[in-house]
Order: sequence, then C-alpha cells, then structure tokens
Amino acid sequence: MKRMVLEIGMGTDIRGTDYTKAAVRALRDALWHNALTITNALGVDVDSMRVEVRIGVPKPEQVDHAAVLAILPHGTGTVTVVEGGLEIPNESGTGSTVMAHAAAIVRLDIPEQAA
Repeated sequence: MKRMVLEIGMGTDIRGTDYTKAAVRALRDALWHNALTITNALGVDVDSMRVEVRIGVPKPEQVDHAAVLAILPHGTGTVTVVEGGLEIPNESGTGSTVMAHAAAIVRLDIPEQAA
C-alpha cells in the first residue's frame, strides 16, 4: 500500500462540547475539499482505498470511532484519536467550544505498471 494523499481539516462543536461532532466535522472538512481522481488515473477501484484517519481532540476517549468512519465515502478505514485540538470554556464555565483536527492518509495498492 502506497501513501498517495494526505488531506487535513478542522472541525468544531461551538456550544455542545461534543468531541465526536467536532471530529466528524474535521474529517468532513478534510475530505470535502478534494475530488480524488487518482484511482481513475491508476485504473484501480475507488473502494480499494485504505484511509488512515487521525483525529486530535482534548479528550480522545470521548470520540466515537464508528461515527467518524461512517462518513468515509469510499474504501475502508481506521481511526486513531490522540490528544490535541483545543477546548475553550465559555465565560460561565457551563460549556466549551471544542476544536478537532483531522488527517486522512489515503493509501492504494497500485498495479506494477502504474508504479
């Protein structure tokens, strides 16, 4: 599997302190700003992509991995969540804004003639 693409994004949950929501939005930001035509150029099936998703949020244990993977439009994926991003408490201390960062590393098993 060769690394073909690195996509990056940022997502937030403004008032809900929902780490999964911020993570999903970060991955969407990374994915929806691109149109990958590399599979067509290489003559491989778009669903043969393997996507390594890495998410950074302040509380990694609060991210639902399945919800993040569910938005991948093609291929299969894995999710790793690490400590990162930002959490900004509101003035009253009753909630926070959460910022998540995402990286999607797209890998393909390309045919020898394409290499």
